[in-house]
Amino acid sequence: MEDRITRTVGTLGLAGESRFRNRPDGNLVPAHSYVLFPLGEKRFALRAEHVTELARPDSLQTFPHATRLITGVLIRRSSIIPVCDIAPVLVGDAAPPRKYYLIAKRRFGDRWELTAIPVTGDCELSSAEMKPPPLMCKLPFYASGVLALDFEIVEVIDLDKLLNGEEAA
Repeated sequence: MEDRITRTVGTLGLAGESRFRNRPDGNLVPAHSYVLFPLGEKRFALRAEHVTELARPDSLQTFPHATRLITGVLIRRSSIIPVCDIAPVLVGDAAPPRKYYLIAKRRFGDRWELTAIPVTGDCELSSAEMKPPPLMCKLPFYASGVLALDFEIVEVIDLDKLLNGEEAA
């Protein structure tokens, strides 16, 4: 198995970057891709396979509702997509204005639906291995782990847990 992985590393690398990472014990493990997005001064991450696009601001359709995170809906490609502003949960009510929408898939029972997440700036694609939180650090209920990137620790957001937890609150 390891020989097959080693051969694959050479063929799948793109511009010198491998889809596998070396662990401290010398074993190769698959690296996952994450979309890093800013909310104010802090960055968060979603698994790349859950993100479909980064969209420019469209006209947000608002309506009276009882859910604090749903700010309205977007019409994109003949689909109605709810806009869930998660910034108040992640960084507080003083989050700066959002510039783009990150369109992500969210599980509803046995099906997937799109959700638009307003973000404050450009997003970045990164390959990394998700790790458990550092010792003595407790992650929020919505974080499934962290990415250790150079001089930054980025929480990986589980959108289903975040939105379901807030709906129950």
